[in-house]
Amino acid sequence: MIKIVALTAFALIAFAFNSILCRMALRTGEIDPASFTAIRLVSGALTLSIIIYLFNRKGGFGALGNWYSAFFLFAYAICFSLAYIGLTAGTGALILFGSVQVAMIGVSVIKGERPSALELLGLVVAIGGLVFLVLPGLSAPPLVSAALMAIAGVAWGFYTLRGKGSSDPLADTGGNFLRSVPMILLAAIPFVSQVHLSARGVVLAAISGAVTSGIGYTVWYAALRYHTPTRAAALQLSVPVIAAGIGVALLSESFDTRSYVAAALIIGGIGMTIACRSKLA
Repeated sequence: MIKIVALTAFALIAFAFNSILCRMALRTGEIDPASFTAIRLVSGALTLSIIIYLFNRKGGFGALGNWYSAFFLFAYAICFSLAYIGLTAGTGALILFGSVQVAMIGVSVIKGERPSALELLGLVVAIGGLVFLVLPGLSAPPLVSAALMAIAGVAWGFYTLRGKGSSDPLADTGGNFLRSVPMILLAAIPFVSQVHLSARGVVLAAISGAVTSGIGYTVWYAALRYHTPTRAAALQLSVPVIAAGIGVALLSESFDTRSYVAAALIIGGIGMTIACRSKLA
């Protein structure tokens, strides 16, 4: 039990720290978004390559991942970085994981699953919370940043769904990271004139890639073996709360009334949908 709790806690905290590290680096101009993303993906690829070499030599990199999955990983990472120019850590994580769950639930509905009335109500409440969060107002987050984070969430949701059938998640993840590297290098070309690097920014991006992304995703896959899909989805809803708390403590960010109400609607709505699915399963 202690092992399961430790693995799960590490993974969820790592997810939250992805938001913290990105926000920490970008809010003071320590590094530009494109460079942060490039260093993050390269660091993740290198770290996973080392892990696979040391612990999974027989499996190798499988078929070196999948180009579609790699694209969703790349899309998530670049939109994530660009979005955090204008979002606080807590608000960004809230939009991200709210969008992830909405996307995953939406795909299952499109595939033919028939949701109950309570499931539909929960989904509507969650989407309403996201809409409420970005409605025009003095405390509303920048619309472009919010939209980019929502796109990042949808991309991560698709990436997660594509990885569900993986027989060797570690090898596939390593391959996907490797395939994402040329994508981010090409995408960074238009931003060459905006490149700005500092030692602190590079270190933060490298930690985000190697530890909270590369190792964090690996640990999460290990933890998933002990959780049902429903429980795993519910556990991820704690990430915005963790990110908001750390953001307040380390970055002196605030979580206003609008954010609290939106968080209650998003987490409550998705929680309702997950609970209904659990009962129907």
